[in-house]
Amino acid sequence: MLDQGAPPQSRSHPAPSPPGLGARLMRRKPVERLVAEGGQGEGGSLRRSLGLWQLTMISIGATLGTGIFVVLGEAVPKAGPAVTLSFVIAGLTALFSALSYAELAGTIPVSGSSYSYAYATLGELIAWICGWCLVLEYGVSVAAVAVGWGEYLNEFLDGTIGVTIPDALSAPPGDGGIFNLPALIVVLLAMAFLLGGAKESARANTIMVMVKIAALLLFCAIGVQGFRSGNYENFMPMGMGGVSAAGATLFFSYIGFDAASTAGEEAKNAQRDLPRAIMLSLVIVTALYVLVAAIAVGAKPWKGFTDSEAALSGIMENVTGDTVWGTLLAAGAVIAIASVVLTVLYGQTRILFAMSRDGLVPKVFSRVHPKTGAPRANTVIVSLFCGVLAAAVPLGQLADATSIGTLFAFALVNVAVVVLRRTRPEMPRTFRVPLSPVVPALGFAFCVWMMGSLSAVTWVVFGIWMAVGLVVYFGYGHRRSRLAAGDPTGTADTAVIAQK
Repeated sequence: MLDQGAPPQSRSHPAPSPPGLGARLMRRKPVERLVAEGGQGEGGSLRRSLGLWQLTMISIGATLGTGIFVVLGEAVPKAGPAVTLSFVIAGLTALFSALSYAELAGTIPVSGSSYSYAYATLGELIAWICGWCLVLEYGVSVAAVAVGWGEYLNEFLDGTIGVTIPDALSAPPGDGGIFNLPALIVVLLAMAFLLGGAKESARANTIMVMVKIAALLLFCAIGVQGFRSGNYENFMPMGMGGVSAAGATLFFSYIGFDAASTAGEEAKNAQRDLPRAIMLSLVIVTALYVLVAAIAVGAKPWKGFTDSEAALSGIMENVTGDTVWGTLLAAGAVIAIASVVLTVLYGQTRILFAMSRDGLVPKVFSRVHPKTGAPRANTVIVSLFCGVLAAAVPLGQLADATSIGTLFAFALVNVAVVVLRRTRPEMPRTFRVPLSPVVPALGFAFCVWMMGSLSAVTWVVFGIWMAVGLVVYFGYGHRRSRLAAGDPTGTADTAVIAQK
């Protein structure tokens, strides 16, 4: 018989043992908690000021221009005239992943994008790996695009005042330069816009997107006049392997359609508008990419694209025999690529904002300025990092490293949408991936296939990047995780959180 007078602790159950390492690495953050914390930062909150139009322009701004204005000159020598097919394959890969992004963005409308989706479905370690890939995707792509900006700036300066910036100051080491000054300048200009707040940045981006679309339509109108069907006779000179390799490189030009998902905590109606913005932007961008690429290859033999980062301006000059049109396109490209830098840099800061709020990176990245509602310190740190990187690393290595990080993150998103369907089938979804889990499985398979097409050097760089990321996680994030401090098992009372 139990002693009724015994102290309460003698009758209680033994305290549960702390979770093991495996359980801690797999702890998941409840969706309700992710949503409830939306917008909250250190010292202030992000402001909800973006509608469907601005969100769509953010995604187009982050995507349109990169592949056409910068990477096309690198992709054509790999695939020949079949580069148009490479664009389609890259776009199809992006489409499968975009469908998964659209569902998760409407279900979990927060700033962390695929990092937050992975945290809610696959556990903290996988979320960290995904976030680390996003740092590679967004941060490094800012630098890669900024490198190409200098090429078109020189084209514009040469066509207007007959002066160009010397190679020593307009190309990174390894490409004949010492320091790429234009690349640093465009990143710092984007930083200045972002420090003013999301609404002001979105307004500037919308204007720049309209200019870049007009510039590409101008190229199509002029370039088609120099179209020669003979340029397509040897359609696939490098075989399907070349098409695949070019597609993997060109996938770099599709990163950005997911930029709208990083604005989840600054959207007025995130659950309704985020899925629409993602899908609408991808359709517009893919159509323009394929059209421009088809006309470019038809107007210029594919072997002539070698080492040409400002290819479209050259085509317009060859077709018209006048430098005026090439100069106009170069002016449009200068603005177009600047908008990519602006919006991708925006996405990077918001992802780090979400990771900082979870305790996985220092608090300085989630500190919000009370007047502008922007994470100022975050923006300055990221901008300076990307600017220095742009000034010191060649474009080709940057583009391929960004592609593999992007493909890895997209593959995880396709897994996450299936996991959330199974673990939380009752959650309201404003958009649903059709034919799930078949379509997410195809998205995952396409991402893995395109990752396999990248070079061994790119894989080595990616492996080193992941190793560094794991060191940072176990040395800092794992010990400082807010989820671990407040709820070691990751099973918080979501009903209470939702009420808050």
